Amino acid sequence: QFDNLDKHTQWGIDFLEKYAKFVKERIEIEQNYAKQLRNLVKKYCPKRSPKDEEPRFTSCIAFFNILNELNDYAGQREVVAEEMGHRVYGELMRYSHDLKTERKMHLQEGRKAQQYLDMCWKQMDNSKKKFERECREAEKAQQSYERLDNDTNATKADVEKAKQQLNLRTHMADENKNEYAAQLQNFNGEQHKHYYIVIPQIYKQLQEMDERRTIKLSECYKGFADSERKVIPIISKCLEGMILAAKSVDEHRDSQLVIDCFKSGFEPPGDFPFEDYSQNIYRTISDGTISTPKQEGMRIDSKTTVGKAKGKLWLFGKKPKPQSPPLTPTSLYTSSTPNGSQYPIFSIEPVHYCMSDIKTGKPRIPSFRSLKRGGPALEDFSHLPPEQRRKKLQQRIDELNRELQKETDQKDALIKMKDVYEKNPQMGDPSSLQPKLTETMSNMDRLRMEIHKNEAWLSEVEGKVAARSDRRHSSDINHLVTQGRESPEGSYTDDANQEVRSPPQQHAHPNEFDDEFEDDDPLPAIGHCKAIYPFDGHNEGTLAMKEGEILYIIEEDKGDGWTRARRHNGEEGYVPTSYIDVTLEKNSKGA
Repeated sequence: QFDNLDKHTQWGIDFLEKYAKFVKERIEIEQNYAKQLRNLVKKYCPKRSPKDEEPRFTSCIAFFNILNELNDYAGQREVVAEEMGHRVYGELMRYSHDLKTERKMHLQEGRKAQQYLDMCWKQMDNSKKKFERECREAEKAQQSYERLDNDTNATKADVEKAKQQLNLRTHMADENKNEYAAQLQNFNGEQHKHYYIVIPQIYKQLQEMDERRTIKLSECYKGFADSERKVIPIISKCLEGMILAAKSVDEHRDSQLVIDCFKSGFEPPGDFPFEDYSQNIYRTISDGTISTPKQEGMRIDSKTTVGKAKGKLWLFGKKPKPQSPPLTPTSLYTSSTPNGSQYPIFSIEPVHYCMSDIKTGKPRIPSFRSLKRGGPALEDFSHLPPEQRRKKLQQRIDELNRELQKETDQKDALIKMKDVYEKNPQMGDPSSLQPKLTETMSNMDRLRMEIHKNEAWLSEVEGKVAARSDRRHSSDINHLVTQGRESPEGSYTDDANQEVRSPPQQHAHPNEFDDEFEDDDPLPAIGHCKAIYPFDGHNEGTLAMKEGEILYIIEEDKGDGWTRARRHNGEEGYVPTSYIDVTLEKNSKGA
């Protein structure tokens, strides 16, 4: 069965290599799986972004935590592949090489033993054939001798010659017999040794080799499973981390973040008041006929009344001017209600304003619509709604305070180092630290100025928010009072008859406006501005200016797109905020 065992051992080695190939393909699968998982995590992980754009919602944070856990899971798959490659595949390939060498050696020994036995059998067979041949020759010589011996006609010499030939053949037959017997004994001994000692020993070695191969396969099967089982605790932790991330999602907190992010601080619009257009009809019926003098008188009275009403209820400030301010995108279609909100008023003026704006090609004055759409970012964040502006300013102040603290710590360290250098000149030159110290002090002064400026802006925003809340409370109390076309804040209207009937309503809340409108003292200047574009100022309450002209700022933009300014000669009026470059004085802020 030597050939069969040869085939079996070869099949065992082939099976070992087949399993090694299986492990190799499994390793490639694990590596590709880990690689694809890492690519997936990299694809959906957030890119490095500024601090303001970092994810804040719990659902986003949980998703990114899940991605991190998945990345760790991919790392464990790589560990599995590495462990299988080291403990299983590498060991199998080394053992397969050793197994082939050992099998080859055992098979060579078996073949040598078989060849030696075949050689002994050939020698024995040759001696046997030679002995047989000599025996036949001896028999022929004996028969020839007996025939001549019985023949009376044969001479004595012939008989003697035949006898000598018989003796020679008989002697040679005896020698071949002895040789054959020796060869036979030797062959029998070698054959016994071959089948009872040599071949069993070789087969035993082949058996041990095959059993070791089987044991090695068993160990590799176990190592294959152990490679997976070792990472199960870590994979379980990854899965637990994903579950914890899922449990950390808080819908109420996300909703609050959305509220804090988009809270504007603006007031909602109020109710639309009733606009009575039937007054002229009733007046015409009561007057009977309309005469020219009566109409002129009505116009005079109307203008006088309007002037009085506007003197008390002025939209933009305290002192009315001969001309009304130009209509803006926000004031063009709106009028105020008791709660400080605005409502649309439709007239021909919007078309005129839009056409003139197209003809002149000047930049539009910013409005709340432009704030909602998003405009250019300004240093004081005035392009943002009040609440968002307050948050941005507070964040900037906190950052500046942190920078100031760093600069302060650096200054203290430089001062200490300078003192050490002064006490120990061999350690360094004290004067070499002076430039750095000067630079640090300059940075500290700059940061203090920035903090002071931003704190002034913050106090301005907080003051406006507080005033708005007070005004909202006051308007809520007086909301039940019947209102006409003219609101308590005196919004502008084009209807003269409506303006005539507005003065009685201005006394509905005398305490609410006396402090605001009856003070005739000039306002102090809180800054200055430079005109970027020329402005004609044809409308009432506006101030004409030329490009590059310097004006005093006496009242900031209240959010309607207009800033109150004064010339050197004392002339006051409103100018578009987008037409000027404003510089406010720090010591006059809030005066």
